[in-house]
Amino acid sequence: MNCPCKEPEQEEAKRLYTQADNVSVFNAALVESEGYCKNTRLEEIMEFARKCGYQKLGLAFCTGLSSEAEILCSILKNNGFEVESVICKNGSIPKEHFNIQDSQKVRPGTYEPICNPIGQAMMLNKAKTQLNIMLGLCVGHDTLFIKYSKAPITVFAVKDRVLAHNPLGAIYLAGSYYKKKLMKE
Repeated sequence: MNCPCKEPEQEEAKRLYTQADNVSVFNAALVESEGYCKNTRLEEIMEFARKCGYQKLGLAFCTGLSSEAEILCSILKNNGFEVESVICKNGSIPKEHFNIQDSQKVRPGTYEPICNPIGQAMMLNKAKTQLNIMLGLCVGHDTLFIKYSKAPITVFAVKDRVLAHNPLGAIYLAGSYYKKKLMKE
């Protein structure tokens, strides 16, 4: 582990926190301390949005988590937020457009559109969301969404189909059940 507390870059980092567009870090610190070990991540996201003055939220979600996205949108709206949501398969761009062969599809012999995280970001940018929330985007797709989103982003949940969307499960089991799978001996 590395904790470079006395590096010159730390002074620059401290200076950058004082810039107006980075003031949300202070709000995040307050949300953490005020709700420490009593608020869920969902409650923390809503409180963070309120403290930052964000009213219009964007949700970029995976089609596999559509039910969860619907519930999340309902909760956010019920708590006074305006919500714009965009599913990953927006635009319905066929995988063949990217020279993906039928045998490389999740379900060969069927029509499969690509996930379109750039499209998700573009649609939320167009909607002028103030804070975007990611829900279960694929590894790599999340990276593209982050790259193209103009609004700041937070993560509600990440995708892990094997561990019920709890990727830390692999870490918790790295010394036992998953040791042979994860560690090269």
